[in-house]
Amino acid sequence: MLPRDPNQPHRSASMLELFFDLVFVVAVSIASAELHHALAEGDFLHGVTSYAMVFFAIWWAWMNFTWFATSYDTDDWLYRVLTFVQMGGVLVLAAGVPSAFSEGDFLIAVVGYIIMRIAMIAQWLRASRGSGPLRTATRRYALGIGVAQVLWVAFLFLPSELRIPAFVVFALVEISIPVFAEYRQQTPWHPHHITERYGLFTIIVLGESLLASANAIIEALHEVESLGPLIAIAVLTLIVTASLWWIYFWPPHHRAITSFGRSLRYGYTHYFVFAATAAFSAGIEVEIDVLTGHSELSPLTASFTVTVPIAVFLIGIWWIAIRDYADRIVNTVFPIGAFVVLLDPLIPVPITLTAGIMIVLVVVLVIRPPVQQRNISAA
Repeated sequence: MLPRDPNQPHRSASMLELFFDLVFVVAVSIASAELHHALAEGDFLHGVTSYAMVFFAIWWAWMNFTWFATSYDTDDWLYRVLTFVQMGGVLVLAAGVPSAFSEGDFLIAVVGYIIMRIAMIAQWLRASRGSGPLRTATRRYALGIGVAQVLWVAFLFLPSELRIPAFVVFALVEISIPVFAEYRQQTPWHPHHITERYGLFTIIVLGESLLASANAIIEALHEVESLGPLIAIAVLTLIVTASLWWIYFWPPHHRAITSFGRSLRYGYTHYFVFAATAAFSAGIEVEIDVLTGHSELSPLTASFTVTVPIAVFLIGIWWIAIRDYADRIVNTVFPIGAFVVLLDPLIPVPITLTAGIMIVLVVVLVIRPPVQQRNISAA
């Protein structure tokens, strides 16, 4: 298992990586559905904290596999088998999400997470055998991940009042592992490959929003009294989702990870980008519940479950990928647009203002392409 060439031409996601992503479709869908139920019932604090914890496990396991694969994907039989083990862990984690939300019982979720991480330890130990000067980094990864799993086992035995602060500490331990492992010498990564992988996961979480749009149409067929508003929600959701896709893929992402520090910023900020995108679909489902009388939330409160995730997405992707390649106009419009999106609940028609703002942002991006691209075109 030798390190991959970071300059390999035409490097793209493998069929195994695409297959691997399918189990995360399941995990993200369940997490989003549970957040929807919690928000619709008005259980905001518990719902958001549970979602943040569960989504961290989903995101971190996916990201660790992705960065390992960009460096050491050999696609031989043992690599495939260990990948399948990780996929099994994701499914166990997904099965534990409902009990984590409803009962605060993280046993199944933690067991699934540990299954994934043990397989990851095996991958790093195997990579250490042929890494030469990178052997120290690969072994540090294996050691750090192993220590973290001991902490997650201890997490199960903590009283409920200590679990949130313990989770924050243990999560910080997890995200410090790459720094601990690679602070002297970095494993190679392929910029085009790694950012393509992030783009593919973005499409996965955007798919949840398209499902929410379809659900609005389905509900409209059964709720004649709310037919107009539900159809409007479906159309507006599609507009916003398409705009999020357009905005995400506007900048040259592969140029955002030109150094180790920038790659950390890019990878870690994506937690908020991914989590917010999946939460947007939950907010749409809450809007549908309010319109059909299945939730007692006020329209004002329900609208915030939509606008807050969109604002987080806009600020996150602007910070890590857009601002360095945007001119002054784009870099002014985006923060303002994210703020104005939060004003949507103040108008009577759900997410109408948000859809309008998203269209404006897309138009600005069309008119003002990435700075380097404009310079090249001008030359």
